[in-house]
Amino acid sequence: MSLDRFLVLPDELLLIWHDHRVPLLLSAVSLAVLVHLAIYFRSRRHKISASPAPSSPIEKKEIELRPEWLPENTTIVTPAVNVDNRAEDSVVSVPVVKAKKGPKTVKGKKVPKKRAPAAANFNHKTDKIQPLVFFQSLSGTTERYATQLTKVFTEWTAGCDQSISFLEPQIHDLSYIEFDDFFLSPPKNDSSVKYFYIILLPTYNIDTVLDNFIENLQETHNDFRIDTAPLSGLLGYSVFGLGDKEGWPTEEEGFCSQAREVDKWMARLTARKRAYPLGIGDVKSDVDTRLGEWRVGVQEALVELAEGRGLGEGVPGSGDPAESDEEDEDVAEDSESEGVSPKPRKAARVDDVEDLGGMVKSDSADPIPVDFTTYKSRVSKPVSAPKEMVPVSSPTHAALTKQGYSIIGSHSGVKICRWTKSALRGRGSCYKYSFYGIQSHLCMEATPSLSCSNKCVFCWRHGTNPVGTTWRWITDAPELIYDGITTAHYKKIKMMKGVPGVRAERFAEAMRIRHCALSLVGEPIFYPHINELLAIMHKNRISTFLVCNAQHPAQLASLIPVTQLYVSIDASNKDSLRKIDRPLHRDFWERFCACLDILKQRRFEQRTVFRLTLVKGFNMAEEARGYADLVERALPGFVEVKGVTYCGTSAAGSAGLTMQNVPFYEEVAAFVTLLAEELAKRNLSYGIAAEHAHSCCVLLADSTRFQKDGKWATRIDFERFYELNEGLVEGTRTDADGKVVGWRPEDYVGQETPEWALWGNGGFDPRDVRVWRKGKGPKEQAGKDAKVVEM
Repeated sequence: MSLDRFLVLPDELLLIWHDHRVPLLLSAVSLAVLVHLAIYFRSRRHKISASPAPSSPIEKKEIELRPEWLPENTTIVTPAVNVDNRAEDSVVSVPVVKAKKGPKTVKGKKVPKKRAPAAANFNHKTDKIQPLVFFQSLSGTTERYATQLTKVFTEWTAGCDQSISFLEPQIHDLSYIEFDDFFLSPPKNDSSVKYFYIILLPTYNIDTVLDNFIENLQETHNDFRIDTAPLSGLLGYSVFGLGDKEGWPTEEEGFCSQAREVDKWMARLTARKRAYPLGIGDVKSDVDTRLGEWRVGVQEALVELAEGRGLGEGVPGSGDPAESDEEDEDVAEDSESEGVSPKPRKAARVDDVEDLGGMVKSDSADPIPVDFTTYKSRVSKPVSAPKEMVPVSSPTHAALTKQGYSIIGSHSGVKICRWTKSALRGRGSCYKYSFYGIQSHLCMEATPSLSCSNKCVFCWRHGTNPVGTTWRWITDAPELIYDGITTAHYKKIKMMKGVPGVRAERFAEAMRIRHCALSLVGEPIFYPHINELLAIMHKNRISTFLVCNAQHPAQLASLIPVTQLYVSIDASNKDSLRKIDRPLHRDFWERFCACLDILKQRRFEQRTVFRLTLVKGFNMAEEARGYADLVERALPGFVEVKGVTYCGTSAAGSAGLTMQNVPFYEEVAAFVTLLAEELAKRNLSYGIAAEHAHSCCVLLADSTRFQKDGKWATRIDFERFYELNEGLVEGTRTDADGKVVGWRPEDYVGQETPEWALWGNGGFDPRDVRVWRKGKGPKEQAGKDAKVVEM
């Protein structure tokens, strides 16, 4: 064959393909379909064959379950069905019952859940056990027992045979810790240190930090973002409750009820790691005996942990307690199998139509009618009636009364200020006189709400006042509160008439209240009828200075204009605010920022003030820039910067506050200067206007709004304020069309700030007499001010 023949061949093939391509393609497709069908039918025939099924790698146990109503000769077919897919290593074959009449019934025991050993993550040869003792106390009783218990545990851990496994116990007051640091997850300082919680709790019928603690545990367990058992890394826990059987005779009536609640939620949060049962004791009879018995039991549990034996083998109250309705049913079934008569059960919840078969009696062929429109899963608990915030018989009432407060109604209070006493004696007024013209002996300090939503480290009350995030108490009328606080204030003023040094003319002036500082304790804006109370005060020509903590934006937005509105700005960032204010709200920073935005919107309706309380070691170091950012966001009329006042109690030390945290006036002045420079960098028109050195306080103000002819005018024309508020004169605030719609803070600016109050002049009224503490006179000062030198 020649070369030319090979060259022609491809052309011939191409011609043949063009002439016969359709038949060829159809033939190929048909062949492929036939092959596919052949394979399919061969596979079907193979599955129908009687070849044995492959055996399961897990051995299945055949359990014969026979309903009570089924005759003995009835055939039962039992294919394998896995009814509990939660079990990790077991497959249970449950029979399907064939019967002519009656519903299908399956009866048998539920396979219990497999649980890991309580202390599986503890190596008793290398790891250490750190006992932590937690308590909460108002009257000091629980604190005393907790301190004694910690001391005993310290001596015991140091002297027992397993002392090498224990670290020295630590004690924590629930009022002065962040719950998330200990009850969102165990502390993670050292992986070789494992924690054991010992919790001592009193019983109160008032709202305290303890209520918030219980609510926090419940919210943590139910928060879908958090594991239901975030404290499972603990070795164990145990709770002891202290109560008074005279007030609560039985546990059903509330005896140690709060300790029982904590014990329940801790069991759920720790994945059932109760090391020893809940202990309870009556503080008026057997608490010492019961606490001693409970302590010995906890010590035995700690020894077993140190030896690597864990918490027990599933005995309720020993590391594996029954904490739900399901587990209660398990206990009942176990009792029945052992020949013990179980307690009658409540009707089970019906979640599926097929479950109705279980409701049919064995001797009846007729189904039981069920009303699907009315059944409930469980009986709803009755809604408890509101209670008093501070009952007369409560330890909170006793503590506040001892501190000099007069409790008005059930949730309000009034107290005579130490500056009022000083002004009555001609020894000087507080910073509000230097800045705004308020003489202290004409001022009443009160609050319509003793409750607060923060636990600030510098709070003078140190946990003696109630706390809460929502108003849930009996509410007193604003008229009752006004009459009560004014009457109590006048009574306290009258008690001063026999004090040496009180000036007659000032005593007479003090019998007419001109100003009210709603900043005594708690959160005044929390009171539901705060606007009505403010209106009563304005009607009686009493100016209002209201202080809020920037945690209630809804109430702030609805507040009527006051003479001057303060917002406490205790930190410049979220982390610092959490540490110093210790807020109860989890979204505290979002609430804080929302209040700043509201303040900016309303800055032309009323005088607004940022109140910065400087605490050395908490919110001073390198935070001037952050504070400047907050000022730029809200643009308040004034910024007060004050050094924290140390009240000198032991409770302050437990909150982490000592005299080392109190800044000197020079340090406050330096901080203010730095803050003013930061504001100037942002082209904000703030300047240092006035000072009150002997109370460690400095004022910055907006120069475009509170200056007259280039001179500071920070004082208030109170009579003008009343006239504007009552509509007797027209204001200057206008809308977009130029129509007058209200008044502005500039409409009641008072006289110029006096020379002695201006920045650099000290701020002490020369008409009064400066009284120095012993050893703190001018000679000793030599140009240097002390931290706090006034009486």
